[in-house]
Amino acid sequence: MSKMTPHPSPLLGKDRETSLIVRDYQPADEKAVLSLWKRCNLGAHKDPVLDIAIKLRAGNGWLLIGDLRGEVVATAMVGYDGHRGWINYLAVSPDHQHGGYGRQIMARAEELLRGEGCPKINLQVRKSNLGVLDFYRKLGFAEDEVVSLGKRLI
Repeated sequence: MSKMTPHPSPLLGKDRETSLIVRDYQPADEKAVLSLWKRCNLGAHKDPVLDIAIKLRAGNGWLLIGDLRGEVVATAMVGYDGHRGWINYLAVSPDHQHGGYGRQIMARAEELLRGEGCPKINLQVRKSNLGVLDFYRKLGFAEDEVVSLGKRLI
């Protein structure tokens, strides 16, 4: 998976156009990303610093940053194992939710995965997270008839 160039995603605001730049994660983003994930209640049961390090080392996808005028307002950790694409750590700053930024970073993730020939995206959402489930349904995701199993190694 090659490095990507920053990708502007226009979003029409109430009276003007604002643009989210979707780009690759850079080490200087770490503090802002960790703060965003904490505000979005992500990574509470994991070590997000370790998750970033593992993702960067794995080389099987992208850690996308949604940059709004120099501020990290969104993230998506995107992976592709040759069979399925996976989305983790999708986050939009609470101050910027419901503004289309989640849709924009997801559209870029889908574009990158399609470019790799990925046939399907999988993701996991807690059943109690109704707002997020509704968000994904609006993007065309549907619940699969599968049981998700996991085994923590770290």
